[in-house]
Amino acid sequence: MPFSADDLNLISQQTLRHYEDRAEEFRAGTLDHDVSQNIAALLDNIQGPPPYRILDFGCGPGRDLRVFAARGHHAIGLEGASRFVEMARESSGCEVWHQDFLALNLPTAYFDGIYANASLFHVPTQELPRVLANLPAALKIGGVLFASNPRGANEEGWNRGRYGAYHDIDSWRRYVENAGFTEITHYYRPAGLPRDQQPWLASAWRATLSAGSAP
Repeated sequence: MPFSADDLNLISQQTLRHYEDRAEEFRAGTLDHDVSQNIAALLDNIQGPPPYRILDFGCGPGRDLRVFAARGHHAIGLEGASRFVEMARESSGCEVWHQDFLALNLPTAYFDGIYANASLFHVPTQELPRVLANLPAALKIGGVLFASNPRGANEEGWNRGRYGAYHDIDSWRRYVENAGFTEITHYYRPAGLPRDQQPWLASAWRATLSAGSAP
């Protein structure tokens, strides 16, 4: 059965509450994660001279916002958990928008890149086409989307208090291409390990739809 509006609201609110309740624990546990490969996959594929305007989609406590800002880019965070919004603003000094992924309000043709590190997997598959359709219009023509999500066999559901959808590359590719992107690259993380020890699917995409023409 499709999720109703009430179902989707419950999924969103319970997932956000999970992060609200564990905000300090999450910040401490992820502070030293090395995502330099992911940041490079975004920045190295943006065309034109820097600095770039970057949307950190699901910025959490602001770890990667600080990296983008330190490199001279204009970084803006987007986050649904209010405690993370406060943390990210305080730690990075960047502008951070408080928005639910299921109710986005993004400017048109504004960003050079969108960085969605460990965030889009929280979108129920039913809503993924609608959510992804917002992204190419928010990018300048030729802009880049980076996404990293825990991979799976296209299952979804609750996992330790959070809702997640776990796509394989074929499924993920289909959704992102249908939203108006072409694939630049994909890889699995952590690097250098056997595939069964690489739980993360990372990918970079170039927007092919002109601003305002997303389906």
